Amino acid sequence: MFHNLLVADSGKGHVEEMVRMLRDIPAFSQARLNLLHVVPEQAGERLEEHWRSGAALLAAAVERLGLDPSSVNTILRQGDTKQTVLKVAEELDADLIVMGSRGLGRLQSILANSASQYVFQLSTRPMLLVRDDLYIRHVNRLLVGIDGTGVGDDALRLACSLARDIPGCVLSGVHVSHHDLSPSRDGQSPADRLLQDAVQKARSYGVELRPVHRTGDIGRGICAAAEDTRADLMVIASQDRRPLVARGLVDLDKLLGSSVSDYVRVHAPAPVLLVREPERRG
Repeated sequence: MFHNLLVADSGKGHVEEMVRMLRDIPAFSQARLNLLHVVPEQAGERLEEHWRSGAALLAAAVERLGLDPSSVNTILRQGDTKQTVLKVAEELDADLIVMGSRGLGRLQSILANSASQYVFQLSTRPMLLVRDDLYIRHVNRLLVGIDGTGVGDDALRLACSLARDIPGCVLSGVHVSHHDLSPSRDGQSPADRLLQDAVQKARSYGVELRPVHRTGDIGRGICAAAEDTRADLMVIASQDRRPLVARGLVDLDKLLGSSVSDYVRVHAPAPVLLVREPERRG
């Protein structure tokens, strides 16, 4: 399922705990681990000190994860953290970026120069965000967002693949409608049909899906469903779009807008795996 993971960790938070747990899941167990540490761009005369410190941090991370150093690709770079993570992800063709997040709101993220927010905003690769203030639990309860889109189907397929490989895993699928719609002649609402279709797709992947329907704000509804189902990991589709020409720019309108995935990034009660739709390049 995953072949090349880029773990961009500052040495803080719960990213390593999450990676350790993921490696017990078959979909992740054979993936190549790439651990990245970025030395500050403005290191100045202390560059050598920062370089030694970064190398020691990477070595300590490998030891804490209980990994054979020869099986891990440790990467030490100097530069701007945000741009460096994106650049290394491209170089490695990483199929998942794992980063910690302070869970800052949009404006706070801009003012605090948040690396995870920036990468979240610009990357089209799947991304696993692990908030610093969350208690990391063993993954055996998954929640997937059901929205009926192509990338939403990708999220469902991925969630089913994970759930199938975890003994005793419970998979719930949540669809949030802005408001209740009147049922049609067959007594079913559009949300009912969407969730039933998701249940059938999950069965075709060998997994039973527990449907959950909420109404109201989508981001809040997804997070509330995660609380109610005690989800250990959330899988959602992110359809945020950035034109390639604007990849080097910070889009304040988007960051301050009403992005569902951005709301979930900040407020989710569990780590969030964002499934992205690859950008078409001509």
